[in-house]
Amino acid sequence: MDEVLLRSLTPSVLTILVRRGADFAAAEDAVQDALVEALRVWPTDPPRDVKGWLVTVAWRRFLDAARSESARRRREEILQEEPAPGSASAVDDTLRLYFLCAHPSLTPSSAIALTLRAVGGLTTRQIAHAYLVPETTMAQRISRAKRTVAGVRLDRPGDAATVLRVLYLVFNEGYSGEVDLAAEAIRLTRRLHTALDHPESAGLLALMLLHHARRSARITPEGALVPLAEQDRRLWDTGAISEGVGILQAALARDRLGEYQAQAAIAALHADAPRAEETDWAQIVEWYDELVRLNGSPVVRLNRAVAVGEAEGPDAGLAALAGLDESLPRHSAVAAHLRERAGDLDTAARLYAEAAHRATNLAEREHLTRRAARLNRRRER
Repeated sequence: MDEVLLRSLTPSVLTILVRRGADFAAAEDAVQDALVEALRVWPTDPPRDVKGWLVTVAWRRFLDAARSESARRRREEILQEEPAPGSASAVDDTLRLYFLCAHPSLTPSSAIALTLRAVGGLTTRQIAHAYLVPETTMAQRISRAKRTVAGVRLDRPGDAATVLRVLYLVFNEGYSGEVDLAAEAIRLTRRLHTALDHPESAGLLALMLLHHARRSARITPEGALVPLAEQDRRLWDTGAISEGVGILQAALARDRLGEYQAQAAIAALHADAPRAEETDWAQIVEWYDELVRLNGSPVVRLNRAVAVGEAEGPDAGLAALAGLDESLPRHSAVAAHLRERAGDLDTAARLYAEAAHRATNLAEREHLTRRAARLNRRRER
């Protein structure tokens, strides 16, 4: 049983049902029922036309549900026009489904959950497990999201920026349990890039590939976080790096620079350095300047301060950090790093401890705690 194939067909099967007249929520439930039936039947009786089988079974499940609500005139009209079973249309409406699941009326968490369910083909249990919440909680979240978009038509152009943001949020969730959300985000973004002629979809795909290439070196076998400068670069996935750089170069050649392309360019410069000491920090600062121009968010400026500190020295980095809100996530950690490089070990140790207290990720908290303890030991000598 090819579960990946099933998940890849989910969005096109869903949109076929919607085009036939099913409302989104009922269609999505019917598709999930068809997927469960496929897992039960296919190992012993695989169909010749996989997509056609899913469409036929999902449509029948929808009709069964529709018949139980015969009082609704719209659904009775649909029943009178049941298409004959057979091969499914080759038209792929996945792109429209991306836009629907990233509708601006949805909260980010709801948009992510609905995207993983409707476009990614994941079950509610899998999504709940990935987000470490009870299945009932995730089911309620998905149900609310489906009700929100129930009246939204699929024939309107969507906002590509919103779709890309949702996929980026999925990617940043990383890995938890049986569902690798980073890999799933790459799969979905790759499909989006194929369907959407937009340089920022290429930029996001390149960014994901370049970041994901460092995954094996990011955590020790004991679970400890390894900073970029200390990673064993022999563990990096050179194939993913090569693909990411190629996609990025093609996007940049179109001269329509966006945030994801700029972030990917920074990631590519890190990947290009054989050793941390050979990183082209001056060029990274230039790309951060471009990123600030595109999106002058405090988080971007915080990351730029790190790059300035590496390119021009810790005092310049601290100057770039000045004026930023100290309550920003990672502000204390960045300040601690720059203070340590400047030789102010007392302040650095205090800031590392403060950053550890604020950290929401266990691996990051332990890493920052070790940094603080190391500096405290040096001070006691």
